[in-house]
Amino acid sequence: MPVVFGTEDGVYRASTIPFDDATRVLAVDRVMRVQRGLGAEDVFACSKTGLYRSTDGGRTWSDLSVPREEVYSVCVSPDGERLYAGTHPAHLYVSEDEGESWRELEGFQELPSRKEWFTPRHRNEAHVRSLETHPDAPDRVVAGVEVGGVHISDDRGETWTERRDGIHDDVHHVFVRDPAEYIASCGNGLYRTRDAGRRWTRLDEDIAHRYFREAIDHDGRLYAAAARGSPGTWRGESGADAGLFVFTDDDETVITVSYPGEPREIVLAWTVANGHVVAGTNDGRVLREVDDEWETSGRIPAGIRSLCVV
Repeated sequence: MPVVFGTEDGVYRASTIPFDDATRVLAVDRVMRVQRGLGAEDVFACSKTGLYRSTDGGRTWSDLSVPREEVYSVCVSPDGERLYAGTHPAHLYVSEDEGESWRELEGFQELPSRKEWFTPRHRNEAHVRSLETHPDAPDRVVAGVEVGGVHISDDRGETWTERRDGIHDDVHHVFVRDPAEYIASCGNGLYRTRDAGRRWTRLDEDIAHRYFREAIDHDGRLYAAAARGSPGTWRGESGADAGLFVFTDDDETVITVSYPGEPREIVLAWTVANGHVVAGTNDGRVLREVDDEWETSGRIPAGIRSLCVV
């Protein structure tokens, strides 16, 4: 089962997990996200230099020419008719011809808080960091903005409603468990909603670490990792000073687990391969959970920001 890695140095591909080596298959600037499409070997790569697509499991790639160069997120509607791309600055585009042409979803710019979406460390701008859909709500699109909060459309991206009250607005990823339940990983906290963002609760109140990048659900357990501070603090003897956490009992119980590379390395990306949870760290280490223990399953020669099974 091939795995594709989005890294600080392009896209890498390994034919299986564990692996002895991996091949760089797309030489581009920093890759923000790799994500499966609907086809068996369909995969996308969002990067600082564009949105790329592979239809052969990550071996070869083509540029989809999104109107703005820096693409941070992508998703496909459950019926396959719409391809969405989120960019920096924070704009949202849709293609209804598999990336041949693009149209801006102008309703996204009309959200009341739009003028507040900026942060000095990103050129006083924001970006659409996360885009998700769910097959049981095919017209709904969930967008996470860094920095700007969570927003929802129920008409395939044409009009939008804010769901940012009660959540930290530095949103890195929104994991959609079902049409109404989401887990948001933020620069200050891990949040859950069970009513499509109308109310948010924190899951990390008993955790000293606050900087979360992404979460995943597998076999009734929620996996997340966090550092004590943002990437600018990941220096010195303790590095990221990170922890890895598993939530059980309907997210009520949190367990801190040990893993190779801790605490210097932080897990930034997750997937599931052959029934095992697989993780990637900021130092290029690939981890796999086997019988509740974590082992190193390979190395990538660049920090891993995202990964997915093809």
